[in-house]
Parts: sequence; structure tokens; C-alpha cells
Amino acid sequence: MDHQTEVFTLPRGRAATWLLHAGADIPRAIRVALVGSLFGTLPIFAGGVLNTIAVAWVLDRRHPATAFHVWLALEVAVCLVRLIVLIVARRRARQRKSTLTDTYVLLAPLWGATVGYGALVSVLSGDWIAATLSFLSAAAMVGGICFRNFGAPRLVAVMIFLSLGPCCLGAVLAGEPTLWLTLLQIPFYLFAMSAAAFRLNGMLVSTMKAEQENDRRARHDELTGLLNRAGLFQAVRSRAPGHACDSARTALLYLDLDGFKAINDAQGHEIGDTLLALVARRLRHLSGEGSLVARLGGDEFVIVTQPQADPLALADVVVRELAKPFHADDDVPLRIGVSIGIAMFDHHHDELDGVLRDADNALYEAKRAGKSRWVAAGEREAEHAQAQARAIKPVGLVA
Repeated sequence: MDHQTEVFTLPRGRAATWLLHAGADIPRAIRVALVGSLFGTLPIFAGGVLNTIAVAWVLDRRHPATAFHVWLALEVAVCLVRLIVLIVARRRARQRKSTLTDTYVLLAPLWGATVGYGALVSVLSGDWIAATLSFLSAAAMVGGICFRNFGAPRLVAVMIFLSLGPCCLGAVLAGEPTLWLTLLQIPFYLFAMSAAAFRLNGMLVSTMKAEQENDRRARHDELTGLLNRAGLFQAVRSRAPGHACDSARTALLYLDLDGFKAINDAQGHEIGDTLLALVARRLRHLSGEGSLVARLGGDEFVIVTQPQADPLALADVVVRELAKPFHADDDVPLRIGVSIGIAMFDHHHDELDGVLRDADNALYEAKRAGKSRWVAAGEREAEHAQAQARAIKPVGLVA
């Protein structure tokens, strides 16, 4: 797995969770991606910060009064804290640690509120140059909010309200009837931009769901739901370094069903497909949590074990359990067996291709030795395999 990839954590508190709610029945992976989109990059962040701080600084110089001093101080403090949280969060995201998501999300409405406060004190100052500049700053901020944050439409609506809402209040208190037009403009703007954010969010989520489903289908066998060959290779590569190739600890079991072709030919492909699905279900149960189970095609399956698992004991269990009858819809017992080749990930073979070849060769030896048994590959396992390879008497198998 690429450890430079940033993964941001989901919010934990009620307020941040509510603000980041993007709809019902959204898979966790998509919610994590949506949260990540809110953090943006430093250049994007710097653009917004420079705008609001510059406007506050200019107007503070123009009106050296307490209200403007407070505005400038709030802008600098909030933006500085947001910058620190952003830098720390991105670093922790690369380290797979908690990314201060709640803090970062709650600072966003606070930033909107400081911009709204600036617009309010500017219009109340009676200086229409200051009012115009602060209103333009607030409008520019809203554009950035909608562009960056439509992954969280509720957050967009709250930030727009906090940044533009005070403009309406200022228009009423300023005593200038011309500004009353903002009482129509801003609510409409708030509604329109919030609706656009919700619509864009829905389109984004639908696209991400479609991509996720296409990716799932590309990596999974449609019949059994197990990993396919491409999915197996990706899953092995995605395991933590040292996990999949932990010397003499992680094993690959290459399985080939004995007697499946006879059942498939005699009873039809529908029964055959049902049997394969039942085998897949049993293998998932037997292999244990954390193991990788795949169907490579036909009646060939693969299990990649966890490092702590005993592959030889697992092979024993699989041979024994798959020899037990399966029952299709008509409750007719279906009897098969399985031959298994075992190969280890080690410093000689830490790539899946090489381990698969070794396991395939061992599987061939198991078939040649009489089927319904396992054979372990490799020099270290050779003597042990010759002495202890289990042979289970086939039941109802066709050679």
C-alpha cells in the first residue's frame, strides 16, 4: 500500500457529523473520500486566507476602531489555527492517524462568521467603500465555499448563512433603503447556492458509487463473490509491507476441486454454479478472518493465509470439510473432493506470480499422487510433505 496516500478520519462529534452528512446509505469509503476533499491543498487554502485577511487589514487601517481591530484579530487567529490544523491533519493522514476532522470542520463555520462580522461592521460604519469591499469579500468566499465543499452540502449552507447573513442585518440597521434589496438577494442566493451544493453532492456520490461498484466487479468473481485473479493480485500488493511475504509464515493454498467436472456435465451448469457458490461459502468460513480467498476460474481457488495461520493444518481442514456433501436447492447431496498445492512466501518468492507457480506445481503433484490430499512445495517442506502429506479416501469421485 502506498503510505503517502492521505486518509482522513470521519468526524466523531455530533456537530461535525451533522455538518458533514452527505445523504443516507453512503458507504464508508465514499464518506472518507468526501471528508478528504474538504481539506483541499495549501495553495487553495492560502488563496482564501489572503483574501479575507487582506480585506480585514486594509479596512482596519482605514478605520482604526475597536470593531475593526476585533475583526482583524479574529481573521488572523482563525486562519492561523485552521492552517496549523490543516498541516497537522495532512501529516497525520499520511501516517494513518486521527486527522482532527472535528476541529477542522468546526473552524470552517467560525471562519464564515468572522467574514460575516466584518461585513456587518463595515456597513454599519457608514463607509460605502468599506461596505462594498467587505461584501465583495464575503461573496468571493461563498464562491470558494461552494467550489470546494459541495461534498458536505450542509456545511456549505451554514457557511453561506454565517458569511452573508450579517449583510442582511447590516442592511436593515444601516438606515439606507437601497440596501434593503439585499433582503431579497441574499436569501435567494443562499437558497440557490445551497441547492446547487446538494445537487452537485448527489451527482458526486452517485458517480463515486458507480465507480466503486465497477471497481468491485473488476476485482471480484461474479458467481461466488470471491476475489478474482486481478483482485487477488491487488489485495496481496495492498497488504502492509512484510505481511504478505513474511518469511515461512504466510502461505498460498492452490485448490482444484476433484470430481466437479463430472457433476457439472451430468447435472448441468446451473447445479455446477450452485456447487461453486457453496464451495466458496465454505472456504470463506474455513479460511478465517483476514485471509484472502479467490476463485481463479473454473473450479480453481486460492487461499492466502494470515501469517499466524498454520497452512498445513488449514489444508487438512479444507480437504476434510470439502469432502463432506453439499446440498443444492433440491437437497440432492453433491460430493466432491479437493487437491491442494501449498507454497510459502519467503525471500526467494515474495511475489505472487512465483508463489502461484510453486503452488501450481505442488498441486500437480497432489493430483498425480491420487487427489484429495495436499502437497507442500519448496525444499524446506519437501521432507515434511513426503512424510506427512495427508491422503483422504475419495468419496464418490470420478478420476
